[in-house]
Amino acid sequence: MTAAPHLLDVRDLAVSFGHGANWVNVVRDIAFTIDKGETLAIVGESGSGKSVSSMAIMQLLPRATARVQGSIRLAGQELLGLSEPQMEKIRGNRISMIFQEPMTSLNPVLTIGDQIAEAVLSHRNVSRAEARRQAIAMMDRVHIPSAAARYDDYPHRFSGGMRQRVMIAAALACQPDLLIADEPTTALDVTIQAQVLELIKELQAENDMGVLFITHDMGVVAEVADRTLVMFRGDTVETGPTERIFGAPQQAYTRALLSAVPQIGSMAGDHDPLPYPVYDMTTASLVPPPPRPSTLREAAAPLLEVRGLTKRFDVPAPPLRRLQKRVHAVENVSFELRHGETLSIVGESGCGKSTLGRLITQLHRPDAGSVRIEGKPVAANDPRALARNVQMVFQDPYASLNPRLRVGEAITEPLLIQGVGNPDEHAALAGQLLQTVGLLPEMASRFPHEFSGGQRQRICVARALALKPKVIVADEAVSALDVTMKVQVVNLMMKLQEEMGLGFIFISHDMAVVERISHRVAVMYMGEIVEIGPRHAVFGNPAHPYTRSLLAAVPLPDPARRHQRRSLPGRELSSPVRPVGFTPPARVYHQPAPGHFVLEPGAEWA
Repeated sequence: MTAAPHLLDVRDLAVSFGHGANWVNVVRDIAFTIDKGETLAIVGESGSGKSVSSMAIMQLLPRATARVQGSIRLAGQELLGLSEPQMEKIRGNRISMIFQEPMTSLNPVLTIGDQIAEAVLSHRNVSRAEARRQAIAMMDRVHIPSAAARYDDYPHRFSGGMRQRVMIAAALACQPDLLIADEPTTALDVTIQAQVLELIKELQAENDMGVLFITHDMGVVAEVADRTLVMFRGDTVETGPTERIFGAPQQAYTRALLSAVPQIGSMAGDHDPLPYPVYDMTTASLVPPPPRPSTLREAAAPLLEVRGLTKRFDVPAPPLRRLQKRVHAVENVSFELRHGETLSIVGESGCGKSTLGRLITQLHRPDAGSVRIEGKPVAANDPRALARNVQMVFQDPYASLNPRLRVGEAITEPLLIQGVGNPDEHAALAGQLLQTVGLLPEMASRFPHEFSGGQRQRICVARALALKPKVIVADEAVSALDVTMKVQVVNLMMKLQEEMGLGFIFISHDMAVVERISHRVAVMYMGEIVEIGPRHAVFGNPAHPYTRSLLAAVPLPDPARRHQRRSLPGRELSSPVRPVGFTPPARVYHQPAPGHFVLEPGAEWA
């Protein structure tokens, strides 16, 4: 009796890019299978070939410049060699894909309902009314509130988590046999990420769907994958059951990946932040970080003082109508930062943490409140003076660097704006700063596209150091990096802090990294700080319900938890939109421990 074919059977997959006689092989001899109801995770750093492999399965690589060889069978049917019209009947119908960034995957000029219904209309012989009904049903199925009312909304009106749910709804509209999820939760906050993972597992169980999950987050792998395939520079390094990969990895690269996974609880106790240990591929062992002296430096005045910062944005009103609503983005926020200290700001998208960072750097002008550097008020009309003291590192290093400028020019551009130094001095400083962040001075002549994501973020750190600032605001500076790159950049930031006495405002949704790098932690919700205190107090004894929900949502690199269903709040972040003239109620903080302050929870947390 012949055994039924695998749902997906990939053999000897090879992918090359080029033209004419010049071809570069980027994926070599990849082989794996996926059965119904099974999840295979492909993991590896950027450039390992995992996303290219998924695009080859979907036949989405440009046929003129990409060459795909081997065999890709879907339920016994060979996909390689099919024409584009034949593949169009399979994509979105039998195989669907969720991409990493929903805002670039969704069409901004089409309503989200029409984009979900498009798949139904393309693959099912139904009327537009029936396609709308099915799209609304799928929106309900992925827990989009008020689905029928939001059918005609556009993508920009949804949060990141809701947009990713729209992508899932569109991918599953035709109930595919196989779902390919390419980094679907990388840019999401921990609570939204946990909800999306639970949703995928729930829908997989209902439809007996196979899932190919591509990620660099080993915590996510442990939560979702039955089997794991590890890739490095286009090759398979190791493959097997997830429990075995985590419990007894056979290859040094797999052990290095696992050693770089930030873990909640690794910094328990009242002590200073510590760099990550680094895995030495040569000796196949973890190299512990050297002893690190305390970076906190006492001074007569705090390095940075924030008092009562408030920012509200007008909600555009229809023509000839009076302004009726405002977004209360940041509401009466106060804190201090000492020399050599790292204060992390955490919370979900929309809580106001990035707006707070932009207020500190005067990229936004506050409606109320003040910012002081070493006791001196920051003048709103003198951005150059502020830039000499406060610099910012943004989340996306590629978007932060001018693609037309060589990196040496990008690094020294702040000096040019300030009128400091001459071209020869600029060139010398660029080389020095590149060395400071672990790159080579000769790289100054290259363009941003010639660097990896981790290297580009190092360049952004070098640029932030050009004016020798006292404070650096790092806004999700490591969120999009692979685990090994994340470790390198975090360790670099801590090294620079130790050497220069820098104060860091570290804005992030990655709670494990926050625990590693922070002296103190502030938790934001709805524009307000709901809890602030020493790292060990906030992580070891979280007192506000919102802080506890953030910590409970962090994925743990423990495959034994994979079949456990977590009870997660289905709550989206409440709306910060308020009527014009709204006055926030007086807030009461209590102090459960020295330096640890907690906002009294309101009725919404009862």
